[in-house]
Amino acid sequence: QVQLVESGGGLMQAGDSLSLSCTASGSNFGSVAVGWFRQAAGQGREFVASIGRNSVSTYYLDSAQGRFTISRDDAENTAYLQITSLKPEDTAVYFCAAGPAPSNYYATYPYWGRGTQVTVSS
Repeated sequence: QVQLVESGGGLMQAGDSLSLSCTASGSNFGSVAVGWFRQAAGQGREFVASIGRNSVSTYYLDSAQGRFTISRDDAENTAYLQITSLKPEDTAVYFCAAGPAPSNYYATYPYWGRGTQVTVSS
């Protein structure tokens, strides 16, 4: 079992930068891949980025390339998602998830946090 807690969301201005954290407990964090997803109001859950064990591989939503950076610190049991040049369309609840391998498909992740709201005003 892995328990995940996201933090770092809030009300931001367009153009700001933001760093979201996902802190894990309950299992060997280094043995799982981590994904970040987001869900805007009235929309489905959208893959943003994922990172494999030992940070060997990272994957991004095509539109997230360049502004989003996923990373992890296994010593701190924490994964991060940095977002630069925030846009109003980045407004969503951001979730982190953990699973056996990095994937853009939400169903491959058995463990999820409750999410953190990011709101970007223009």
